[in-house]
Amino acid sequence: MTKLMQVDHEHLEQKIYQVRGQKVMLDSDLAELYGVETKALNQAVKRNSERFPASFMFQLTAGEEEFLRSQIVTSKSENQISKEKRGGRRYAAKVFTEHGVLMLANVLRSSRAIAVSIQIVEAFVKMRAVTAIHGELSSRLTELEKTVKTQGGSIDFILDLLDREMKKKRIGFKPGKKDNDA
Repeated sequence: MTKLMQVDHEHLEQKIYQVRGQKVMLDSDLAELYGVETKALNQAVKRNSERFPASFMFQLTAGEEEFLRSQIVTSKSENQISKEKRGGRRYAAKVFTEHGVLMLANVLRSSRAIAVSIQIVEAFVKMRAVTAIHGELSSRLTELEKTVKTQGGSIDFILDLLDREMKKKRIGFKPGKKDNDA
């Protein structure tokens, strides 16, 4: 692979979003990475629509686009069409799952698309591993919290019992009394 085709994993991970419970990438981000225009990418997808079932690619709703825009923190909506000059998007963005990204490389058929797709899939896999580790840690912490709560109740019970027993009988030296008085 040439240096041009190397993409920083951190940069890739920032372009992977969670939508409808799936990790996806925007068509515009993929087009930028593959070195093609978004319009050309979407035309290639349209020409090969049978290769992109809903589990590989779907179009965002207006609410989903707005939510993503707030996550991305862009200053101006890509969908806004200026009155002075025509520009921006006319249609809702498409997003691609990990499988859709791989299929795009097959459809675009460029060496850059193939190389970048491999890197994107590696980023998806890395994120999945991190998510799995996070999930396991979360469940372990929940289990630990339950154990501490249970033990905390037991310790409180034991301390309560000891306190009651101590009030009944005083143990130890009692000042003012002599044991050997005869």
